[in-house]
Amino acid sequence: MSVVILDFGSQYTRLIARRIRELNAYSVILPGDAPVERIAAHDPHAVILSGGPASVLDPDAPRPDPRLFDLDLPILGICYGMQYL
Repeated sequence: MSVVILDFGSQYTRLIARRIRELNAYSVILPGDAPVERIAAHDPHAVILSGGPASVLDPDAPRPDPRLFDLDLPILGICYGMQYL
C-alpha cells in the first residue's frame, strides 16, 4: 500500500509520513501543487492533503492539481487540506 502526502507547508507533514510508515505502508511527500502525473506515478492507494499556514480564502493560497479528484482515490484532508476539500 502507498500513500501520497501533498505538503502545503505543515510542520507535521513528516510526522504524518512516519506514522503511515509505522503502519507498514509506503508514503511519499510531494509538494502541494505537484502535477497529477507525478502523483499517479507513485501508484497511490490514497492521498493526504496536509495542513499549512495559508487560508483557503486567500487567492494566492496553494492549490492541488484539480485533476487529483479524477483519480478516484480516497483523500484525507488535515487542517488546510480539509478546508480545501
